[in-house]
Amino acid sequence: MAGFVDVLLRGLALCGQAVAVGGVVFGLWLLLPALAARPALGALLRRSLATTATGAVVVAVAQALSLGVHIAALAGDAGWPVREIAATTYFHAAVARIVACALLLAGCAVVGRRGPGARWGWLVQAVAVVALGACAAWTSHAAARVGPRALLLTLDALHQLAAGVWIGGLAQLVVLAWGRAAAPWPARLLKRFSATALAAVGVLVAAGVGLALAYVDGAHALFGTSYGLMVLSKGAILAGLVVLGALNFFAVRRLPDAADVGPPRLRRFVEVELGLGATVLFVAASLTSLPPAVDVVTDRASFTDVLRRLTPKTPTLTSPRIADMPVDDPTAPRTDADRAWSEFNHNVAGLFVLGMGLLALLHATDRARWARHWPLIFLGLAAMLLVRDDPGDWPLGPRGFWAGMLAPEVLQHRIFVALLVAFAVFEWMVRAGRLTSPRCALVFPVLCALGGGLLLTHSHAGLNLKDEFLNELTHAPLGLLGMLVGWGRWLELRLPDGGERRARWLWSAALATVGVVLLVYRER
Repeated sequence: MAGFVDVLLRGLALCGQAVAVGGVVFGLWLLLPALAARPALGALLRRSLATTATGAVVVAVAQALSLGVHIAALAGDAGWPVREIAATTYFHAAVARIVACALLLAGCAVVGRRGPGARWGWLVQAVAVVALGACAAWTSHAAARVGPRALLLTLDALHQLAAGVWIGGLAQLVVLAWGRAAAPWPARLLKRFSATALAAVGVLVAAGVGLALAYVDGAHALFGTSYGLMVLSKGAILAGLVVLGALNFFAVRRLPDAADVGPPRLRRFVEVELGLGATVLFVAASLTSLPPAVDVVTDRASFTDVLRRLTPKTPTLTSPRIADMPVDDPTAPRTDADRAWSEFNHNVAGLFVLGMGLLALLHATDRARWARHWPLIFLGLAAMLLVRDDPGDWPLGPRGFWAGMLAPEVLQHRIFVALLVAFAVFEWMVRAGRLTSPRCALVFPVLCALGGGLLLTHSHAGLNLKDEFLNELTHAPLGLLGMLVGWGRWLELRLPDGGERRARWLWSAALATVGVVLLVYRER
């Protein structure tokens, strides 16, 4: 439980840090020149400062809660080891990170009170964000390495700061353009941001490659460990981000310098890019919970193990009896009955999801209006998973409902079930015309993207790192496909000028592909 909560808190801290870092760079590098040319944009500065300050608060709160989680996790019969933890480098870096957030808030307050010409306020903000990146590096794997680590700490800090400039800048664009009363943005400012983002991506990728070379020692480590799998997942999302960013870059380049870009169009440019960026930050946070691949030697999976697990098989449609399962001992070694139980769950779930995907594709043809009711299948899937996900827990096993909620894996499974119910209710009501608000229609894509992101950070409690990795091997592509479903549906709802039809086919096909992957899932 502590590890799962800590990953979520680290992800929140990274998102808040990106908003803070990106906000300062956005204000100094983009807003100040725009204000000098057009003083009427002054209201945007106040909103930008508020967004930056919010990011700093999120970092401080998440970091403080993370410290509390660590202290509570290490508590024993002698009480909480506060003194011992306070003597660690991690504690010092965490406290310094919180202090940097306070410094950033002070700088925002000075600029907000005295106006854009408050140089000391901007200087304080700049110092604070550099300190944020440095302190964050000291809470990463780089700080835990034995031997010289100055290069790794530098690369980690640059990696995080570059991510903040890019993703945090996207957050600024979305927030500043929010609301019907928002003024159009000058095309020249957007061009300046796209050039800044391009430079940030270059630094981000270069630093990331350097860190990967240090933490992943070859193809066997990349394809045979959980850390390598997360690096590949992060790289896949980043590749999608780069493609989307490139499309946005060239679209902005074509705008005349004197043109203005209205907020609705601006939001459509950057909303999906921002959502994928936030997911990358949570994936990066999950990497901190895993040992670097270079340190995992005896528990690496071989290429043969990986290929065997990914080879399609005939679906398992018969389930072992609950009496054959080791439900009385959650720490017992996995048996063939365990694996058969899990395969049955995944394969039957594949039938549900494949059916939904095919109906969604049929509905996309506009020739089968009745197929719009496909979201109701989610209710059957949710009921099946609630009963069978955890055979040692309620309602089949000896452990009660609330006791099972204390187990991280069980808690994550039940969160997924709740998401499925939300999928069913909201999306069916939207498609049946019961909910006509455009905001209600966005619930389904948001939950799909959230579920895909959670699946990427989802971990199993295995007896060793190799078993854990093999169990998660098919979860990464499922998480990526879930994100494609979510953001594809988002684009269907948001894109103008006929672009929504292509997005509809994209996410419907991705949903059907999820069903196929589940249908051929195997653990033996």
